[in-house]
Amino acid sequence: MDDGSCKAPDGSDQWGALGKWTILSLVTVLGFLPMTIILLGPKLVFHVGGTLGYYLRKKTAGRKAQILELVEADEKEYAAKGESRRDSDDWENVESYATGTANNGEKADREWDGIVGFFHPFCNAGGGGERVLWAAIRATQKRWPNAKCVVYTGDHDADKAAILGRVKNSFNIHLHPPTVTFLYLTTRSWVLASSWPHFTLLGQSIGSLVMAWDAFSLLPPDIFVDTMGYAFALGFSKILFQDVPTGAYVHYPTISTDMLSSLDPKSATGSQGVNAGKGAGAGGAVKKIYWKLFAKLYSFVGASIDVVMTNSSWTQQHINSIWGSWRRELKKPSATVLFPPVAVEELEKEVEVSEASEQQREKALLYIAQFRPEKNHKLILAAFAEFMATKSPATKGAKLVLVGSVRDDGDSKRVYELRLLVNELQVKDSVEFHLDASWPEILDWLRRASIGVNGMWNEHFGIGVVEYQAAGLISVVHNSGGPKRDIVTTIDGEPTGFHATTSAEFAAGFEQALALPDKLAMRLRARRSAKRFTEEEFAKGWTMQMEKLVILRRLRHP
Repeated sequence: MDDGSCKAPDGSDQWGALGKWTILSLVTVLGFLPMTIILLGPKLVFHVGGTLGYYLRKKTAGRKAQILELVEADEKEYAAKGESRRDSDDWENVESYATGTANNGEKADREWDGIVGFFHPFCNAGGGGERVLWAAIRATQKRWPNAKCVVYTGDHDADKAAILGRVKNSFNIHLHPPTVTFLYLTTRSWVLASSWPHFTLLGQSIGSLVMAWDAFSLLPPDIFVDTMGYAFALGFSKILFQDVPTGAYVHYPTISTDMLSSLDPKSATGSQGVNAGKGAGAGGAVKKIYWKLFAKLYSFVGASIDVVMTNSSWTQQHINSIWGSWRRELKKPSATVLFPPVAVEELEKEVEVSEASEQQREKALLYIAQFRPEKNHKLILAAFAEFMATKSPATKGAKLVLVGSVRDDGDSKRVYELRLLVNELQVKDSVEFHLDASWPEILDWLRRASIGVNGMWNEHFGIGVVEYQAAGLISVVHNSGGPKRDIVTTIDGEPTGFHATTSAEFAAGFEQALALPDKLAMRLRARRSAKRFTEEEFAKGWTMQMEKLVILRRLRHP
């Protein structure tokens, strides 16, 4: 049986690789595309784009037919083995969760069998963004069993079986293999930050246009969905294929009003984030102008997307702030919050929260986060040192446990610097580092720890904080972003954790959390709070939004 990953006739891992000069030409043209639209007028641009789109469809017609034949053959072979969609994953019939109807009352029927293209060039990365992708595909498969899900990826080192195997093992998400196809991009390097040492935001956006052309050269889909934040790719799709509905799941805006204001050291956010205060001086003035111009382009592109979902109310606010005026002009709906799926049910099974389990809890403050600069480990270490210096009863036996992955030499250097800081702060005996911990090790700490910590400013959502809550930890989190607005909120008027901004506030939060007379009551509230972020809730929300795209497709192709 074919593995579903399309290969070139010569056996290479892609079809139709773009030549060097083709790429250079595309970069030049696509880099000036937004300005071209403004200067030459939408009608001319859409006419030229439509012609190119027609050419791409004619060029890829044979490949589309072959993919459909492979899907049909795989379905027959799958059935011949006696396997079914219900095997091991409770493949219930998912009815419409949505009221999604067109103006004429038309509904998205269950028999729709089109191609949904998922633009996710790093689909095998294994992070929270990838969980969203696979949960979205599973929900789509359940709602529309005959639909074909095509994933545009740059993971050439993994075939279909390896990728789906990792999805099953890492996320416990079981997909129906025959209707999942992988198309391999050859241009993923164009969106790496390392490829654009200067003007990174613009460079990566141009790179996403090159990647989008690469994807459409392989197969234009019936519905095009981006789950990584490449808004420019969705805008480009609209120019090439005006009849293709587009959807975006935005984890965080490419640029936000908070980012812009953080450049000014005198602003309220001028001391926050990795770009804090960088708007000073002549170089800073240029950076401000560049970011403001980029924000204008970003808003222009975002206005073209048919359906926009965001992972949190914080992201929604910023997306509506940047894209809102243009979207209202085009009568597009505002962004909808759809919380990402978190393994809440798994944690509820693995981690007990009861009177008995309280005896196993230690005075451990757990911070699970990659050792990236924006995670602000230094703030948490400073706060912990302040807390320990009080020598209150709550500090006796307390320790800070830092658990996180190390991606590269940069991360390794940061860990080394943090270890030096621990010595300087004189809390070496009370701080533990656990690098690249396995999931069983993380589960063990979630059972043992008492407090969950998050120090990142404007964390766009905070999957790790939801995991804290699902495991019954009392959270002490940064007073911003998703952890503040969506996760560590009240239940029945009672708190589920604490918020802080400065090291002194975090230290006070640690004291309050560890000194609580009835920790179990707050742990149980936190676990109840986490139920809002289950995979089932995500599937319901995703289906509602996908129905809108299916309806648009059917209206344009009766």
